[in-house]
Amino acid sequence: MTVTSGPTAGASKVEHTLYDFVDSYDRAYEAAAASQQLSVAQACVLVRLDQRRGMSSLATELGCDASNITQIVARLESRGFVTRHADPADGRARLIDRTPDGDAVSAGFDSAFEFAREAMKRLSAEEQDHLTALLRKALGG
Repeated sequence: MTVTSGPTAGASKVEHTLYDFVDSYDRAYEAAAASQQLSVAQACVLVRLDQRRGMSSLATELGCDASNITQIVARLESRGFVTRHADPADGRARLIDRTPDGDAVSAGFDSAFEFAREAMKRLSAEEQDHLTALLRKALGG
């Protein structure tokens, strides 16, 4: 279960709306992961392995400690969804590949996680472009 915090006291209408959107997104992500018998953390890692990746780059991208990635990858590996290999450029580092079974589970997750696709269907192409620009601006990009 995802535990979320609510908007702060005195939050604006847009802050409440963003909270509602993010909360709905998180719940849908969690449900899609559960539909594939994955934890949210396992789904986050598995979907990022469309190509061979280093464990340290995953940790950086996900903003977590490398030991967390090691544990998540070990669980995925025990289920046959990923394999680990020594990095030829740095024997101390490990590279991760998704297996065919991992590909199937990742595809099942993608199919089950329809929240963003369904939400965007409610907007015209112009509205989607406008929302994209506003979100990028809000993110400082």
